[in-house]
Amino acid sequence: MYHAHKVRMHRLFRATGKCLDVAIDHGVFNEGSFLDGLKDMPAVVTALVEARPDAIQMNYGQAELLQNILGKEKPALVMRTDVGNPYSAITHQAMFNILACEEDPVLPAVRLDAACVVANLLLLPGEPDLHRQTIRNIARLRGFCDRYAMPLMIEPLVMRVNDARGGYQVDGDKNLIVPLVRQARELGADIIKADPTDHPEDYHEVIEAARCPVLVRGGGREPVETVFAKAHAYLRQGAHGLVYGRNIYQHPNPARIVQALLAMIHDGFTDQQAWELYSQ
Repeated sequence: MYHAHKVRMHRLFRATGKCLDVAIDHGVFNEGSFLDGLKDMPAVVTALVEARPDAIQMNYGQAELLQNILGKEKPALVMRTDVGNPYSAITHQAMFNILACEEDPVLPAVRLDAACVVANLLLLPGEPDLHRQTIRNIARLRGFCDRYAMPLMIEPLVMRVNDARGGYQVDGDKNLIVPLVRQARELGADIIKADPTDHPEDYHEVIEAARCPVLVRGGGREPVETVFAKAHAYLRQGAHGLVYGRNIYQHPNPARIVQALLAMIHDGFTDQQAWELYSQ
């Protein structure tokens, strides 16, 4: 039987079955360092639309900047549905992750013609209630996604205490990532946005646990050569694409990065070929 949500998924994934989603939804998390490169959102969106990634990940309060652009060639909208405080530079006494629209959390995405919605599945040390909150969010979203034939992207995120600066940072332990990815799939994920594992050669285990398209989550700013090398390594393990933010929107010329990453994702470029394209 044909699943109606695939109509929207076809807008995310090209004929290659892969996708580059540029995340610029960072402002909702109330972390000042995330806003470097995102202060002028109209300019950011215009630049990204011209760069032509497959999708742009945004929040409700900014999504009209993308959807008000005329024409049908613009990237698809991936809309975030939740907000929390796990990215703050301090460790809070009370951690939270809640739905931004509680009454009907998927309807705003439908009204803005999103191709997909995304929500966190968080696993932080000593924070079982935060994990429970995100499971509850996903359970609520899953029902509304079924109602509207809206694909659900789940972002399983394992974090550990950041001893250097406070707060939390990504934990690349595959023994934690793989079970959380499996939990995301069991909860009904249509797409999974998963963290990279510490060792790229282990990433096929993430793909196997997901049994649905997996997009590799990016992270903090790194040298371009490192970004390409890591992306190539995870794509070779079977990832269906990338969700990168700061390594694109904080770059002086986002279009050059997007062009190179698209070539890796859809045309099978190696990291060296991507670097040569980027350097032209």
